[in-house]
Amino acid sequence: MRVTIDATSALVRSAGVKNYTYYWIAHLRRQAARGEEIRAYPFLPDDFGRLDHEASVLPMWATIPRLAALHAVNRFGPRALDFVLRDSDIFHASNLVHHAPSRARLTATVHDLTAFFTPEVHTVGNVRADHVFAERILKRAHGLIAVSEHTRQDTIRLLKIPPERITTIHSGVPETFFDAVPVGRERPFVLYVGTIEPRKNLETLLDGWKQLKPSLRGEFELVFVGPVGWSAETTFARIRAEATYLGYVPEADLSGLVAGAAAFVYPSLYEGFGFPVVQAMAAGTPVITSNVSCLPEIAGDAALLIDPRSTAELTGAICRILQSETLRADLISRGRVRAQRYRWENCAEQSLEFFRKIASD
Repeated sequence: MRVTIDATSALVRSAGVKNYTYYWIAHLRRQAARGEEIRAYPFLPDDFGRLDHEASVLPMWATIPRLAALHAVNRFGPRALDFVLRDSDIFHASNLVHHAPSRARLTATVHDLTAFFTPEVHTVGNVRADHVFAERILKRAHGLIAVSEHTRQDTIRLLKIPPERITTIHSGVPETFFDAVPVGRERPFVLYVGTIEPRKNLETLLDGWKQLKPSLRGEFELVFVGPVGWSAETTFARIRAEATYLGYVPEADLSGLVAGAAAFVYPSLYEGFGFPVVQAMAAGTPVITSNVSCLPEIAGDAALLIDPRSTAELTGAICRILQSETLRADLISRGRVRAQRYRWENCAEQSLEFFRKIASD
């Protein structure tokens, strides 16, 4: 069985999808049986190099010709893609691919449908790209992976794809988070990790933080980590004025920072999986997150779930965690247990079974 996976996200600035692609392919290759080959398109080597969400995993001289090859295949259509995939049994596409192959069996991962449900928090270009991907790839695929059951049900309902063609396989968390050594700051801190963008609902977090008692705000620091996304000017200005912004923290340093936080807050309006929530649970940090989309499924009873539209609920949850050692200890214990479900080894094993079934159909 020869599976070619579109790994273009490894060559561009990306967050969650790049994280998924990088670790998923590495573990698929590690766990593939004899006679099974996992390739990375367009022509990526076996060694991806170091994960960097802000830049390509390859040097610029190696990145540019690969992106040019992707552009050429997209421009010249299915025949060009068939030539590239001429001895592949399965092609696993991303939304950067514009055509479906006519020979290899087609699969893809559905990470989320946020561009369909909350288009107002996306650029027009991103919304258009996701709609094209749904029509050209998702609806034509022989099989799909959904990163959560909530995402699977959204895909069935919204895109009218038969349930038997979609398999839920939860994503994983790097081992560094399970073994994280806490890194502190001058004073205890509450942490958010993710892109600064409208979907993450950070204005509500800032409002909720302002409503805390002055004594708590004096004792604890609110820290934001992550790149600045689109339409974030106002939010970013508030973050710089009302909190601490550390920018992008490299993957190698992130686990210790997460483990060192007094609490992790993630009030997103919509997620397909929610990597930061699972990373925090694995690192032994109590979590506050939203009671919408996939987040209750992923966090279970291991987090405080709040209405992300309610500033009062968010403020109350932060107060409870910061003022109760008993609650903190309980959430940390539950979170560590819950996070064991989300290991890349499990994801890779289930994914290989998925590919084997597609190849044999």
